[in-house]
Amino acid sequence: MATQTLMTTQMMNNAATDRTAPLAAGALVMSALVWGMSWWPFRQLHGYGLHPLWTTAVMYLLISAGLLLVHFKAWRGLQSCPPLWWLGLAAGLTNVGFNWAVTVGDVVRVVLLFYLMPAWAVLVAWLLLGEKPTLASLLRLALAMIGVLVVLKTPEVAWPVPQGMADWLALGAGLGFAVTNSLLRQYGHTPSSSRMLAMFGGSGLMAASAALAGMSLQGVPGPALQAAGLPVLIGLSLAFIASNAALQYGAAKLAAGTTAIVMLTEILFASASSAAMGAAQFSPRTLIGGGLIVLAAVLAALAAQHKEAPP
Repeated sequence: MATQTLMTTQMMNNAATDRTAPLAAGALVMSALVWGMSWWPFRQLHGYGLHPLWTTAVMYLLISAGLLLVHFKAWRGLQSCPPLWWLGLAAGLTNVGFNWAVTVGDVVRVVLLFYLMPAWAVLVAWLLLGEKPTLASLLRLALAMIGVLVVLKTPEVAWPVPQGMADWLALGAGLGFAVTNSLLRQYGHTPSSSRMLAMFGGSGLMAASAALAGMSLQGVPGPALQAAGLPVLIGLSLAFIASNAALQYGAAKLAAGTTAIVMLTEILFASASSAAMGAAQFSPRTLIGGGLIVLAAVLAALAAQHKEAPP
C-alpha cells in the first residue's frame, strides 16, 4: 500500500511538473531576453551621462533595499554566514564585468566570451568543490577553449589574446559567473533570501567601489544622469527584478541542465538585437568560434541533465 501511495504521489508530481514545464521554460526565456537585450538600456544610460558602473551600482543597491523591505531577516542570515560575502564578491565581478563590457564592446563578441563560463566551471568546481573533472568535461573544456582562440585570433594580431578592455571584462565576468554557481551550491543550505541579498548587495557595492576608484584615477566620470534617462534606469531595474523572479521560478521547476540550455537563448537575443541595431560585427571567425563555444555549453548542459535524470 505504501508503495502504491508513493507511486501515486510521484505520478501526481510528474503531472504537475508536466503542466508547469512550459510556463517554467517561458519564464526562463523571458529572463534570457532581459539579459540578452540589457546592452541597449545600458548604452542608452551611458549616452545620458551615467557610466555602466554607476548604473550597476544604483540598480543593484535599489534592488537590495527593496529585498530588505520585504525580507529583512535576509540580513540576519548574511550576518550568521559571513562566507556568503564571497558569493557577493563573485556576483559583483560577474555583473560589473558583463554590464561594462556590453556597454563599450562588440555585443556578440562579449556574450560569446562570457559564455566560456561552462568551461571555467570545470576548473572552479575542481578547486572549490573538489569535483575532479571527467574526460568528457575536459574535452568540453578543450572545445570551448578552441572556440575562444578562434574568436580572439584576428588578422591584425599575431596571437589569440584578448583585444581591449571589453574582452577582459567579458572573460572575467564568465569566470565570476562560474564561481557564483559553485558558491551557490556550496552554500545551498543558507536561506535563499540571504543568498539573493549577498548577490545583489555584493554587485551594488562592488560596482560603487569600482566607480569610486575609477573616479580617483580620472578614468570614470562622476554619477550624472539627464532627466530623460531616469525612466530608462527605472525600467531597467524593474526588468532585472522580473528577470530574477522568472529565473528563480523556472530554475526551481526544471532540471539544471534544461535551465542551462534554455538560458542559452540569451545569445540568440543578444546577437539578433545587436545585429539589427549595428552594435555587433559578424565574421566567419566569430561564427565558427562562437559555434564551438555554444556547442561546449550545450554539451555541458546535456551532461548535467543526464546526470540529474532519474534511473
